[in-house]
Formats: sequence, C-alpha cells, structure tokens
Amino acid sequence: MSRPAANIIRVECGAGRLTFADLTMSCTIGRGGACRAADKREGDGCTPIGTWPIRGVLLRPGKAEGRGIVLPWRWVRATDGWSDDVADPAYNRPVRLPRPFSAESLIRSDDAYDVIIVLGHNDAPPVPGQGSAIFFHLSEGRPTAGCVAVERTDMLRLLPLLAPGDLMEIMP
Repeated sequence: MSRPAANIIRVECGAGRLTFADLTMSCTIGRGGACRAADKREGDGCTPIGTWPIRGVLLRPGKAEGRGIVLPWRWVRATDGWSDDVADPAYNRPVRLPRPFSAESLIRSDDAYDVIIVLGHNDAPPVPGQGSAIFFHLSEGRPTAGCVAVERTDMLRLLPLLAPGDLMEIMP
C-alpha cells in the first residue's frame, strides 16, 4: 500500500466515507452532524469541519496491539481521563482520574476506545466550551458524541499506515 503525498485522512461526512491512500471505508460522525469548527460547542454532538493534526494513539491493554504503529502511542491506564469541564484549567487535555472536575474516562465498558487516535482539535491552546475529546476511534454502530469512528478491522488496516505529521481533514 502506497502512502499519499499529502498524508491526509479525508472524511466526507455527508457520504459517511473515509479515505487514506488506497483505502476507502465507511465511517460515522457525531449525532449532531458536521459543523464549522468556529460553531462547535461542548456537548453538541457535532463533528468539527477542518483539518486536524494527528497527535498520537492511545491503546487499551489486552484489546489492541502496538506492534507496527509508527505514530507515538501509549497504553491507557484505569486512571486516564480527558477533561470536558469548561471550568477545568485542564479543559480538553488528558487528566488523571478521579479529579474534582468532570472528565471522560478513557476506559469504557464498550470497545469504542480500544484504539483512540487523538486529533488536534481545539488544543493549541484549548478554548473552554469549543469542544473537547475529538478523537478518531472504533465504531459502536451508531453516531458518536462528535468524534469520527470506523469499524475495528478498518482501523487495524489503517493504523500502521499513519505516521507523524499526518492530518485528518473533516469535510461536510
């Protein structure tokens, strides 16, 4: 499989399609559809349109393997969370649980977060209220809370092809 020159994962929200190099697969987006990044708000279920850097990968031990992954990655621990509280100084950042502010646990009862690709949406620096925890993860067979998701088999085909500097372009 050849790598594209632009190193961009393209998400066509309206078509429910994701492409990278020679791969094309179905994907799901947020229950609120797609929205302009400037209009994104915490909890709206909207997937932000734009081009987002891929920051790295989080893997759940015993549920996914790191072998062959070129992107920076680490294992998720039981105390790992992601702040979604607009009053938290660590808003839209990884945090340790428990904590006095609201945060999403990165260990879930379903398999959606067995593989998490962290996208650089609203992180340089984070603006409270403009969306947190926008990830590329495994599909649960229904719309997400704002993330992009694909089936496990598709993610496992795509993951070893990604490299530092790659981007995700989310289009209407």
